[in-house]
Amino acid sequence: MKIAVALLASAALATLDPASLPAQARPADTVDPSLPTQLPRTAIPHHYALTVTPHAERLTFDGKLAIDLEVVKPTRELVLNAADLKFDSVSLRSAAGGAALTGQVATDADAQTATFTFPKMIAAGSYRLNIAYSGKINTQANGLFALDYKTKAGKDGRSLFTQFEAADARRFIPSWDEPDYKATFDLTARVPANEMAVSNMPAASSRNVAAGLKEVRFQMTPIMSSYLLFFASGDFGRIKKAAGDREVGIVMSRGNESKAQFALDAEAKILPYYNEYFGTPYPLPKLDNVAGPGQSQFFGAMENWGAIFTFEYALLNDPAITTEAGRQDIFAVEAHEMAHQWFGDLVTMAWWDDLWLNEGFASWMENKTTGHFHPDWGADIDRVGSREAAMGLDSLNSTHPVVQQVRTVEQANQAFDTIAYEKGQSVISMLEDFAGPDVWREGIRRYIAAHKYQNTRTTDLWSAVEAAGAKGLTTVATDFTTQPGIPLITVGQSQCVNGNTSVTLTQGQFSADRPQEVAADPQSWHVPVKASAGAATAQMLTNGRVTKVTVPGCGPLLINPGQYGYYRTLYTPQQVQTLAQRLPQLSGMDQYGLISNGLALSLTGYQPMQPGLDLLNAMPANGSAKVIQRTVGRWDDIYDRLAGDNAAQASIAARIVRDYGPRLRALGFTPRAGEPAVDAILRPTLIGTLGKYRDPTVLSEASRLFGAWKTNPDAIPGSLKSTWLSVIARNADGATWDAIHERAKATAGTVERTSLYQLLGRSKDEALARRALDLALTNEPGKTVSSGMITAVAGQHPRLAIDFVLSHLAQVNELIDISGRSRFMQRLAAASRDASLIPVLESYANANLAATDRKPIQQAVDRIRYESTQAGRIRTETAAWLAAHPTG
Repeated sequence: MKIAVALLASAALATLDPASLPAQARPADTVDPSLPTQLPRTAIPHHYALTVTPHAERLTFDGKLAIDLEVVKPTRELVLNAADLKFDSVSLRSAAGGAALTGQVATDADAQTATFTFPKMIAAGSYRLNIAYSGKINTQANGLFALDYKTKAGKDGRSLFTQFEAADARRFIPSWDEPDYKATFDLTARVPANEMAVSNMPAASSRNVAAGLKEVRFQMTPIMSSYLLFFASGDFGRIKKAAGDREVGIVMSRGNESKAQFALDAEAKILPYYNEYFGTPYPLPKLDNVAGPGQSQFFGAMENWGAIFTFEYALLNDPAITTEAGRQDIFAVEAHEMAHQWFGDLVTMAWWDDLWLNEGFASWMENKTTGHFHPDWGADIDRVGSREAAMGLDSLNSTHPVVQQVRTVEQANQAFDTIAYEKGQSVISMLEDFAGPDVWREGIRRYIAAHKYQNTRTTDLWSAVEAAGAKGLTTVATDFTTQPGIPLITVGQSQCVNGNTSVTLTQGQFSADRPQEVAADPQSWHVPVKASAGAATAQMLTNGRVTKVTVPGCGPLLINPGQYGYYRTLYTPQQVQTLAQRLPQLSGMDQYGLISNGLALSLTGYQPMQPGLDLLNAMPANGSAKVIQRTVGRWDDIYDRLAGDNAAQASIAARIVRDYGPRLRALGFTPRAGEPAVDAILRPTLIGTLGKYRDPTVLSEASRLFGAWKTNPDAIPGSLKSTWLSVIARNADGATWDAIHERAKATAGTVERTSLYQLLGRSKDEALARRALDLALTNEPGKTVSSGMITAVAGQHPRLAIDFVLSHLAQVNELIDISGRSRFMQRLAAASRDASLIPVLESYANANLAATDRKPIQQAVDRIRYESTQAGRIRTETAAWLAAHPTG
């Protein structure tokens, strides 16, 4: 590409005053040359000064950029990350003075780089790189992107936002777009004068310029990774609140201020709590959370430092559609993204191998914070649920260690998975329990204090916690984070001796799809195991295959009380029966942990279905609402596995109606003022499940409410609207589908409108599902809504959805974030146990994904293969159990 004349440095750069920053927040050479990189180690950026002018109406933007950098070895070339950018001019000037060198530009779309070649060798030293360029505004959440919506007045609106993690800052700013290249940023934006611009830092100045624009210059950021930079502009409102000596705010489309109050109140509570817990105060002047309409198939929120981005459905409490579960998710998302302001932003992983340091920790802190502020929400049950989700993936051959190997952009995008989040969270929960909460917190404080404004690796965290007093933690932590998989603790026959229970525990490895292979050659872990046989609990650390344990008391033996351990437990049949009899007296988290553990072992063939079903059946119908909600979900999973066996499915349906119908009648069909939050979550679960099983009472009420809703959109309480309409949509005929479609077209609220369009994809009727798929490829639903409709169809008709996507792959790819495309097919296959789908998925991967980037598809294949292999046994044994336990 031919280059134009050199540019002078932007005016914004002249205002840089590094002395105004805390010493550790100033630019410094923190790059570790031993880390993986996709760029040559020839230069290190210290400061970026960018002026950006978006042209929202034509989906383009212009940028003028000045980078202060250090050339560390003589070179004629500077190689930066750049994607979908066009360059007008490039020049380089030494900080010591002299003439600017004009650079020639060559871009590599596959490598996502731009190489600037200069007419002579550049000596080591300090320079300023000036770049004029332009780029495109995307319609999915990559780089700078646009989200369209209907205003409260029903008019078309468009707002702009950025999303850069993992590797999309390069679509907005030519940069060293890797986490270890930390720098400071000055951002200036030229936006319409009647719009609000938002970035990581507060605005330093604003002035009107030509063509109806204003120029907003933001304060300089502390040193940070490029993926944390943020910019948004639009017709926004903002509400704010003091949180100690900092200001927290929620930014949203104008007119939605009242819906943001719940999130703002949560933000103001959480920030002081984190300041105290982490021992290092939040360092930026303000913390905004910016709401965007629409959705992504890749993420729901992003922790940009000082300016979190969250889609509206996960941030705004809309009385027209937000459920109690959705309201609790708002708090959880706030807690998660705010935890990142320390773990991820202030202290950043050095490379994507250690992504779990960001995501696992934030997930753990989210759960801990929810339990702290809302102990009645059942966060302890959610913690067990996260562990079970992690084990579902970690039991497959295609799993990976928590600390994984990332070498391509696509691998970085795929790293955001259940292992990084839920296994990371579960391992941290276990390690905190091992160390003790006070020692663990002290270790976290030391870690943050020692590494703030820097990059770290996993071993830095273990060193800090062990130095705080957690002796032996590094050994345990290393086992669980550097090798994949799940320990299996097999419990031998126990004996009561002098008031104590003696038992032998044998360690192996649990695998869903390779049980014989891992039994022959299991991995080994140092496993913190707890056991109880009465009031007291014994704790030990396994070291080798066999561990002899003495537990105080001679009551029923329970391994892993509290459910902090990350391992499966295989009891003897008699021990299972004893625990099933005692299950009503256990805590909710132990009830759910036992049930989940037992079913996992039964469904994978480690034991027959009977022990798992006995534990599931032992859960009392009047038990904890949170556990009942999960228990009903477990029954429903088994119901789905019995598809085609009408008698067995009818038996499960009758059991659920018999056991939990009275619980629903006691709760009532409408929310009650002041009711426990867990009841408000259980109600929609019971309505949805009994509606699926065609319970006449539920179907009658659904029909009545739907008839009223067709003429009055407020006829169904907002917190139950999606629940009742889901019952209707599942059983819809053509006229019903059309009625929902008409209401979707007429609805202005973004979250409610999206929900209605997705309901169109949930019909059992294949012809209606096809109509939903065809509609998804039109412009009507919206660029970020259509992919959700396709996913909804896949819930009922996975093969139909996958065949449709493969037939329209280019069109569907335009409806998905670039960073989420390789995982979209995995999501569509999630409800399938059809082995005939395996070659279809493999063919897709071979044709569309590099050999290094096929892990999500392989995980889907591994799951389908083992579940289809076990299906016949599960059906036979479950039918026999149901026959032996009639409902009548």
